[in-house]
Amino acid sequence: MERRCFASLFDKKIATKSHESKLSLKQLLIARQPYAIFTLMKYKTEPAYSHEKPSKTGVLLVNLGTPTALNYRPMRRYLSQFLMDPRIVEMNRAKWWLILNGILLNFIPQRSARGYAKIWNRDKNDSPLRLFSYAQKEALQKEFDPELVHVELGMRYGTPSIESAITRLKEAKCSKILVVPLYPQYCAATTASACDEVFRVLRKIRWMPSVRTAPPYHKHPEYIKALASSVKEHTKDKPFDVLLASYHGIPEKYFKNGDPYPCHCHKTTSLLKEELGLPDDKIKLAYQSKFGRDKWLEPSTSDTLESLPQKGIKNIAVITPGFSVDCIETLEEIAMEGKDEFIENGGEHFTFIPCLNDSEDGMKVIKAICDNELLGWHTHNK
Repeated sequence: MERRCFASLFDKKIATKSHESKLSLKQLLIARQPYAIFTLMKYKTEPAYSHEKPSKTGVLLVNLGTPTALNYRPMRRYLSQFLMDPRIVEMNRAKWWLILNGILLNFIPQRSARGYAKIWNRDKNDSPLRLFSYAQKEALQKEFDPELVHVELGMRYGTPSIESAITRLKEAKCSKILVVPLYPQYCAATTASACDEVFRVLRKIRWMPSVRTAPPYHKHPEYIKALASSVKEHTKDKPFDVLLASYHGIPEKYFKNGDPYPCHCHKTTSLLKEELGLPDDKIKLAYQSKFGRDKWLEPSTSDTLESLPQKGIKNIAVITPGFSVDCIETLEEIAMEGKDEFIENGGEHFTFIPCLNDSEDGMKVIKAICDNELLGWHTHNK
């Protein structure tokens, strides 16, 4: 009540000044701002400081996220959070809100649910992305002394949320946190969005930990070696005419506005070609998952899969280097729909190469990134 009264008196004072001096709307907002900060900014209560308990270093693995269930409400909740991120769709917020909530969310959840149903782990009642991500978290934790390093998983959208993960890191007495976005190639829609959420959460914390963010690892030697090893393992008895590297696409205008994402994709593909010793004509790059009316990066994976058989290329292997774990974009869009599209257009053999997931080579990549970024923070391996 006292705060409301204070706000009322404050606004009356401003209104009086506005009447007397004809303050502009901008001046009024600036005048009102200090009180808004005073009343709206709330910080989480911290436990009493302990001089005896040594602090730990936290590692926060971040991935995109996934729905919690296949029915309409969880699917809509996840898609709404994902598609309302301004990093994902750069459009006037009011206009996009009307399009999304008035039209798209009336049918997209059902369509997405059909896709997720094809890959859903029925035994564990969860999506592959979350299961593989948890497996990565557990495998990475085993590489560190738990008394010194605590590993958590946070999803940009859905659960476990980044906020809940940071809360657990704080509860584990972590005074330093390394944020590791599990996106090999930098993109504002993924890497930057993850960091946006991390720092939004940190704004609420009274005793803020020291924070580092790991850079993209699109050309990291361990990453390139792991990709090449995976290609060799999954194609040793299945020779291919072409290796297709399929990356998630983005609108072309994002690249023109300064996003380095396609450059990182090309760099990864080029290094993979060199590591495998492939000639230029035996590896191709394409972009998948287009939605909306904007022009996206090309060539598209769908068009490429359709056209390759017409050029006499009947046997292909497909790898998705931009995804750290298998998900709906790899398992349904590529391994199922992509394969069908290739075979229906005259292809004969289609080999899908899984993501690195929590494989031994995949975990070497994540561990190498963490080791490098944790330098100077006095962490020790087991």
